[in-house]
Amino acid sequence: MRIGFLFNHDQIHQVAHSLPIALALAKGGFGGEIVVATTNRRMRREVLRMGGDEIGRRIAHVDLGLSRRSRILSGLLEFAVPSRKLLVYGDNLDFFRSLDILVVAEKTSLLLKTLYGLKNLKIVHTRHGAGDRAIGFDKASAGFDHVLCAGLKIKERLIREAGLPAEKISIVGYPKFDAVDRSNVAFLQPHAKPIVLYNPHCSVHLSSWFEHGRQVLDFFVGNPDYDLIFAPHVMLFERKFVVTIDRLRIDRPGRLDQRYRQAPNIRIDLGSRASTDMTYTLAADIYLGDASSQIYEFLLYPRPCLFLDSHHTAWQNDADYAHWRAGPVIDTPADLAEGLRRAIDTHETTYRAVQQDMFARSFDLTGKPSSQRAAEVLIKLAGGR
Repeated sequence: MRIGFLFNHDQIHQVAHSLPIALALAKGGFGGEIVVATTNRRMRREVLRMGGDEIGRRIAHVDLGLSRRSRILSGLLEFAVPSRKLLVYGDNLDFFRSLDILVVAEKTSLLLKTLYGLKNLKIVHTRHGAGDRAIGFDKASAGFDHVLCAGLKIKERLIREAGLPAEKISIVGYPKFDAVDRSNVAFLQPHAKPIVLYNPHCSVHLSSWFEHGRQVLDFFVGNPDYDLIFAPHVMLFERKFVVTIDRLRIDRPGRLDQRYRQAPNIRIDLGSRASTDMTYTLAADIYLGDASSQIYEFLLYPRPCLFLDSHHTAWQNDADYAHWRAGPVIDTPADLAEGLRRAIDTHETTYRAVQQDMFARSFDLTGKPSSQRAAEVLIKLAGGR
């Protein structure tokens, strides 16, 4: 029995959602072969860092490359679309055929079934995040042989909206939490000013960045009584153009003016490891965002939240915006000063209990590590071997 874990993305934000499961399989004495596959230098570096001594000992590692033709094609297209990520599959079919189970955190791997005909390969989806975006529950989710999800909220929506049978879903908790060091939670330490985390999403039709982002940064330049961490979704500034696939939209994130980089109360991080390993969600006192699933990671410890609706959304009864129940919602950066005050003043009386309920429905956490629970599901899918 050979189980593979694929890490095929431009950025490293998905690694912690599935690699802890491979490590738990290895430590649990799985009798088959475990292999992790990376497709670029950035992914390889993060997998080897996080995997430590287990990589090369109980877990094999392979690099998947591109043919010469695909490298040329990718060089022409990569500035706008993730062509390399898509071309990897067709160029490495022998590797994928060698697996019994493939574990992935994204959906492009379904091309192995729909385009390349690998019907006998079981593909297990770990998902990446516990957010509410509609694309997380689209019909493509039903193409997986099994889905590992964080909590009851996710399972119910997968059944209702994606049409995934309940028996193909296992609630395992959140393996990423197993990889996070919570011994020194920064927001609990004393500091002089409130720290706000501004975490806009990259999807053009959901993000506050394209319409209002620079006005948000301007507000904090002019309000030094707050410290700001500007750590958007790691894909927002990855390319010159942002293309969204759930609704075909394209836009440019643009450049950041030097006045933002030079402001003493603003820290800018457009995609380092700290943007993905919960460093900032554990450091901030206040969350300011729109559609990122990182809001739920922030709610590991309930704190004030504020949401910026740049699209005049009818969100109140929409499951795709359930996270906006965690704090006040404003429509324009002109309301930031009042919105931040309201988020702080009403947190204990209005929002803390709501946040705790949202977290409980999103994450089914038990005394057993989530990665171990997920590994046990994989062993069952492998026939108990």
